[in-house]
Amino acid sequence: MQGEVPLVGRFAGRHVLAEFEGIEPSLLDDPVFLKKTLANAVTEAGATVCEVVSHAFAPQGVTVLALLAESHASVHTYPEIGSVFVDVFTCGDRADPERAVTLLAKLLGAVTVRMSTVERGEG
Repeated sequence: MQGEVPLVGRFAGRHVLAEFEGIEPSLLDDPVFLKKTLANAVTEAGATVCEVVSHAFAPQGVTVLALLAESHASVHTYPEIGSVFVDVFTCGDRADPERAVTLLAKLLGAVTVRMSTVERGEG
């Protein structure tokens, strides 16, 4: 319809910030596993993955960034304490960032999950 705003192009979105704890440390130091797992979680939640990159730190830890058609997702790991920070922001209504975070927690086997959502843009 004329004048209808595309689902992704609308200036509105949800930004989910989360912390997971109780994860097997070896999983949090594996960039290949983390890239695949983040891509799977956001895809299952309805997002479109454009690219996923990672950086492994010495002596440990990995940051993974997923560029999404709807915005972005990131994971910052702390294997030494079995914890991770997660950030998923999606514009529009097509993708569900809360679902992406919940799926990621399950795939990582997180024992503890803390999550908060910020509504951004035009409601």
